[in-house]
Amino acid sequence: MGMNTQGRPTRMAENIQTGGYADTVSGSRGLDQAEPLIFERGNLEHCGVDLPEPRGTASRLGGLERQGQIGLPGLAEPETMRHYVRLSRKNYAIDLGLYPLGSCTMKHNPRLNEKIARLPGFADVHPLQPASTVQGAYELMGELAHWLMTLTNMPAVALSPKAGAHGEFCGMMAIRAKLDADGQTHRRRVLVPESAHGTNPATAVQCGFVCDEIPADKTGRVDMEAFKAKLGDDVAGIMLTNPNTCGLFERDIREIADLIHAAGGYFYCDGANFNAIVGRVRPGDLGVDAMHINLHKTFSTPHGGGGPGSGPTVLSDALAAFAPVPYVVKDGETWKMVEHAAEAEGEPFGRMAAFHGQMGMFTRALTYMMSHGSDGLKRVAEDAVLNANYILARLKHVMTPAFEGSCMHEALFDDRFLKDTGVSTLDFAKAMIDEGYHPMTMYFPLVVHGAMLIEPTETESKGGLDRFVDVLEALAMAAKSGESERFLAAPVHAPTKRLDETRAARQPVLRWAPDSGEAAAAE
Repeated sequence: MGMNTQGRPTRMAENIQTGGYADTVSGSRGLDQAEPLIFERGNLEHCGVDLPEPRGTASRLGGLERQGQIGLPGLAEPETMRHYVRLSRKNYAIDLGLYPLGSCTMKHNPRLNEKIARLPGFADVHPLQPASTVQGAYELMGELAHWLMTLTNMPAVALSPKAGAHGEFCGMMAIRAKLDADGQTHRRRVLVPESAHGTNPATAVQCGFVCDEIPADKTGRVDMEAFKAKLGDDVAGIMLTNPNTCGLFERDIREIADLIHAAGGYFYCDGANFNAIVGRVRPGDLGVDAMHINLHKTFSTPHGGGGPGSGPTVLSDALAAFAPVPYVVKDGETWKMVEHAAEAEGEPFGRMAAFHGQMGMFTRALTYMMSHGSDGLKRVAEDAVLNANYILARLKHVMTPAFEGSCMHEALFDDRFLKDTGVSTLDFAKAMIDEGYHPMTMYFPLVVHGAMLIEPTETESKGGLDRFVDVLEALAMAAKSGESERFLAAPVHAPTKRLDETRAARQPVLRWAPDSGEAAAAE
């Protein structure tokens, strides 16, 4: 993938105060309280609790007694609680306001989903319980699998992948297993459009393939002539995102599928943007052989953040036999989990996880499906696309769309409207923080210079979109009017001011140094 080599300043204006709020003794502003590190608030010489001395003189630690101080700050329970509550109030959340991150789909997580996921039998299910005690959980997984296959028109699905990238890995491993089974071990080249998600080429390499980049044409879609020129008898397949990372539907997707199949390869579709077409288009009808589905993006489960991710992968007839274990099947009147390859009907390429997946995510996703119904899911996609195009239409007179025409679920702008203003994409995004909005995705996709990618999702009202657009319109006009100092100083209303990003990356402060009372670099 080509890198955006645009230089951008990383340091705020010199005449702006850094750190804390100005003009108050406490450093707080109103009831938005400044919060120091817990080491600064606590006292290393004291403990926040009183513990009785152990009875007897004999130690049960077997010579492992601590020889020095533990080095933790001593805070009382209320102080500790307040510290973390104050920190939590500094988080921006989908429950607080519009989250415009593009290619991430920060969708509202309905509280109904949370209620169902916390029901006894779902919330406390354990992967090692006897099958007879988890029949309801198995049935729920089977029902979810049914609807994922129905919505995509694909005959098989693996529920065990625990994230989108894990789902990519699953699909590409199935493709490799199929190629190896057919004696096509020489096919190790995977075509990857330059607008692909960064995980796509990484996944292909992990699976033993070599990536070959396909450029985009002037409309932001796959350059068909370049694609055709790269076809050959060593091609294993293509990894294509649709709608793509520029927020555009690949209009030639059916021809791409036919050509890759005619060349002996397989079509992996990155399903990260399935939320833009769910209920409207079935990937199986487009010739897709494998596609992962981010449950958090399309079906409203929480984002993982290293935690509860889930990326089920649907497979075509050609790849279904290679789906990994474990998976659930109906056995007469009961459900069972196929745990081992020897029990499977096909030729599973292996096992991707110790257990079956993320039960809480399955419960939330199926709840979302059932509460919306087929007509509701279709409306979700339609409203997501409508909202993105509304933003595009309202801002194109002051900001510069990266490509002509309408978009799908996200609107993409470049930085041409900031030319000669002294304001960069980063400065513009920082100014949004002062206005109370989380910045959009910046500098991605890499094929667009100074990219600003905005994805409102279907859950935003017109009033909410209007308020957001009014802010961006005003900021764009201010930048063009020569108010660059406002942008270079931003954010001035945030608890923490702009960092020197270069210094932070090269001289990171990774731990607290209690001996000097100041932060020091980790040893």
